[in-house]
Amino acid sequence: MTKKISIVGASGYTGGELIRWALMHPEMEVVQVTSDRFAGQAVYKLNPNLRGFTQLAFSPVKELKTDVDTVFLCTPHEKAVPYVKKFMETGAKIIDLSADFRLKDKNEYAKYYSEHQAPELLGKAVYGIPELHREEIKKAKLVACAGCLATSVILATAPMIKSKLISVSGIIADAKIGSSAGGAAFDISTHHPERMGTVRSYKPKGHRHTAEIEQELSAINGSKVSVGLTPHGVELIRGISTAVYAGISSDITDIKVWKAYRSFFADSPFVRLVKDQGTLYRYPEPKPVIGTNFADIGFEIDQEKGRIILMSAIDNLVKGSGGQAIQCFNLMNGFDEKTGLWYPGYHPI
Repeated sequence: MTKKISIVGASGYTGGELIRWALMHPEMEVVQVTSDRFAGQAVYKLNPNLRGFTQLAFSPVKELKTDVDTVFLCTPHEKAVPYVKKFMETGAKIIDLSADFRLKDKNEYAKYYSEHQAPELLGKAVYGIPELHREEIKKAKLVACAGCLATSVILATAPMIKSKLISVSGIIADAKIGSSAGGAAFDISTHHPERMGTVRSYKPKGHRHTAEIEQELSAINGSKVSVGLTPHGVELIRGISTAVYAGISSDITDIKVWKAYRSFFADSPFVRLVKDQGTLYRYPEPKPVIGTNFADIGFEIDQEKGRIILMSAIDNLVKGSGGQAIQCFNLMNGFDEKTGLWYPGYHPI
């Protein structure tokens, strides 16, 4: 039986991508998408790629339906709490794509955002990276989808932390990210004439996703892991390319790293290991994953400098957002994890 779903705050890039995947999903029936700003307008007028695939129109939030099986929240940060409370009362499964329930510590949330309006609910949410929390997600009522930058760093680094192959102090993550991560609302920093032809550092310290990264990696390690995250805006529209630099022990080898990754991701169909000297695409890069839910992971050991470079590439709107949300939906509802998501990207693009 298909599951009835609602998408709250569906007019942004994340919402549009989520609608696209949901319409193709064999076990989903999209019964409502909300947007106060675009209430009454057909979805395809804002998302022309969906013309002919749906006759849905955006509903105002005041007309929000609660008789659904699952609700996806694409609200701005610090706006999801009232909806979570509402749907917890109805018994619907909740998948929150904002940052409101990603952090377990209310003090950490206050440091990076503001005082949390429902700290008693933080412990009820499962962090939404299936490769880390697959079994918990299967039983969850509330899933807090991971941030896109956090996803790119965590997937590359978690297996190395678990296997004790890298130092947990002084880890540096450098990410290049496309403009769609800034959202659909106008911002001069994502305005094309300002973005074109540049690589712009933003939030070189204290980026909000740092809290998620350290929370999850510290849990795997059993003690504090410190990560310095510096993202850069590039003229891509979609995609994240991340390089993580960490210290190593002298006896680390390619084989040990391969084994660590393959063990950690043994049951993870959306993670692909990329380290191939016989092709142009020797390491992960965004182009082959654009429009897909895949995360490509690679590495290179630099023995001379006593470090390893861990690399990842994802589409920030799919594996970093809407696709990962649907991956969580599949697990929460007992469907095969790949349902509605198992598609290759385009080449060339």
